[in-house]
Amino acid sequence: MRVIVGILLVLLLALQYKAWLGDAGYREAVALREQVARQNARAEMLAERNRLLTAEVLALKQGYAAVEARARSDLGMIGPGETFYLVPDSE
Repeated sequence: MRVIVGILLVLLLALQYKAWLGDAGYREAVALREQVARQNARAEMLAERNRLLTAEVLALKQGYAAVEARARSDLGMIGPGETFYLVPDSE
């Protein structure tokens, strides 16, 4: 009887070791949860960026004002009848 209990105890310890410290054990599960959390955060950030870009594309497709604002800010363009003034920085 003691031999059977001893064998069962050794098997239990081996299974516990594998569950807590093995390749597919507790540590691996925690690492995978952290990785999933990081990927979910990145996916949310990218989804928000996509939403903003989609809204910008729709604005550029639908109206001249958005195109004009983009040309003024990114390319420094001016409209007809406007005068461009460059004020140098005082150093």
